[in-house]
Amino acid sequence: MPADGETLPQIGDRITDKSAPPDDGAVREWIGPEAFGRWAELRNWIDEFYPGVFAPDWLYGGKNRGWTLRYKKTKAFCTLVPEYGRFSAVVVMGGAEREKFEERRYAWRPQLVKLYDEAKTYIDGKWLTAAISSADDLHDVTELLTMKRPPPSHSNSTSRSSRKASSR
Repeated sequence: MPADGETLPQIGDRITDKSAPPDDGAVREWIGPEAFGRWAELRNWIDEFYPGVFAPDWLYGGKNRGWTLRYKKTKAFCTLVPEYGRFSAVVVMGGAEREKFEERRYAWRPQLVKLYDEAKTYIDGKWLTAAISSADDLHDVTELLTMKRPPPSHSNSTSRSSRKASSR
């Protein structure tokens, strides 16, 4: 039961306790076991396909934005956002990435194209935020990330999610 003046969390609410970055247990409890499975799958995919490239970094964005997990080398790769009952991935797409996306516009799922078209474009690029609530959403994000930054010397193998998608 929430304390006086507090409300129950709503779907999409962020983790806002700034005392410490959330650990896996806190993330799992907040986003739920099903979403946490996809969260772990995406993190493992990044570690597998980009070994040693990124050191994920928890950032606190204030009481409205809460905690996010950023993957960055010199440029941002993606940011994972744990939200109550789900999580989202934010992929910033600069000019080169937007050109690549447009070249493949009709190969992407319509839901992703709609998100892309509705995403705001800022000076540093188009900020595409994708809620990941299915295996297809997860696959879209891994494909976007592969397009944004091809994995180093991983060209001779296919991601598990790609193999699953092609066997459907």
